[in-house]
Amino acid sequence: MTTATETNSIARTLRLGLSRIGYETKVYFRQGDTVFFTFLFPLVLLAIFSIAFSAAGNMGTRPDGSGGVSAAAYYLPAMIAAGILLSGVQNLAVDIAVERGDGTLKRLAGSPLPVLSYFIGKFGQVLVTSFFQVALLILFSRFAFGVALPSEPAKWLTLLWVYLLGIATSAVLGIALSRLPRSGKSATAVVIPIVLVLQFISGVFLQFSMLPEWLQNVASVFPLKWMAQGTRAVFLPDYFAAAEQNGSWDLGWVAVVLVVWLVAGAIASALTFRWIRKDS
Repeated sequence: MTTATETNSIARTLRLGLSRIGYETKVYFRQGDTVFFTFLFPLVLLAIFSIAFSAAGNMGTRPDGSGGVSAAAYYLPAMIAAGILLSGVQNLAVDIAVERGDGTLKRLAGSPLPVLSYFIGKFGQVLVTSFFQVALLILFSRFAFGVALPSEPAKWLTLLWVYLLGIATSAVLGIALSRLPRSGKSATAVVIPIVLVLQFISGVFLQFSMLPEWLQNVASVFPLKWMAQGTRAVFLPDYFAAAEQNGSWDLGWVAVVLVVWLVAGAIASALTFRWIRKDS
């Protein structure tokens, strides 16, 4: 039976966590390089790809020349998936590694702040910033490039669960990945190449069907490929599914793979996260 003391402790933890969300979000938007390379970068890439490939005509046209979508419409789901990865994995992996290196985690460990409140703040910041990033990408593509958005409620419901599973998975993987850099200074050098390679092999920068089969199989192990596939199922016409690895959107597998990575990432985060490194 929960005692009054335990109830007060839980309420305090949640209250501090909610307060940390506001603090973490303010700090995030005050860091110009972080804002550009995690929040605005997908938007910049969407604009570049849309303009660069606009002269080539529609992408994914049928053999008779009909159908297809504009470059902006084609790259919108890819940039949404990339943004989810950047907001969760890159943002948290670098941020926590830097906080460990500059002594922030050590100071927090000596404060009354519960660890759970710290993570509520991190997760909340990722959720808030990534939500606005996705909304900005959609609005930008619609009004700057005239991309037609889905009219079926089921499509938006699919986007919602792919987004929520994707951002949660990316966040826990970012926490786990934050243990790799040996110092805060090396964090970007360690994390960014991993994120960049995943984007190249997961159908973000390149059409997934263009990759060799063995590389498609490698990419299928990681969650970004499935996040990109899930967002393509929302924004691209259904006949584009024929270009996927199994010839369909495989939304069931999208959910399964993301849940598996979410659980694995949560376990890895719980086992590896420390306020202070053991070798520090």
